[in-house]
Amino acid sequence: MTNRPANDLDGAVPTDFSLSVLMQRSPSASPWQDDRWEAIGVTAKRWDLAGKAESVSLVHEQGEIRQYLYPGFRLRLYADECESYYHNLCAPDPHCFVIANNNGEGVPVPFLVSLSFDEANAYQEGDEEVYTVAMPPELYRWCELFVLNHYVPEKKKKRHLTDWRKEADGGVRP
Repeated sequence: MTNRPANDLDGAVPTDFSLSVLMQRSPSASPWQDDRWEAIGVTAKRWDLAGKAESVSLVHEQGEIRQYLYPGFRLRLYADECESYYHNLCAPDPHCFVIANNNGEGVPVPFLVSLSFDEANAYQEGDEEVYTVAMPPELYRWCELFVLNHYVPEKKKKRHLTDWRKEADGGVRP
């Protein structure tokens, strides 16, 4: 798929999108760790940094702060996750969730980007590192179109309470 503006998508909405993740390493204030890592952004552009489109690249350095670009991610949307996407889109600040493994040396290595609260929560419960970053406008529009095409909220139904006293009396009330 080529990255086209979401408002140019007629009818069929693609289910995947090419992304890159921007991670930042800065000095830690904690006496137990040297560096503090955080995901600071997701970009929908595929960057080509001197022919290194598929490898991690140092893109910015200022003092002890370093920013690394991790390209080559493919964000996929699934129809059965639409309710989670919908709730993310309705949140005051919609997010992308960057899921990372620790490489054993204290460096998180992102391996997945998701827009699903539920998927991010499942990875977090499995002890993976989950970072939240602001959702770029082009991803918001694309996800919104996907949800509009695949999600129909279920109408809330009023629960009918069972009268347990009737059942206990065998249906006979005094």
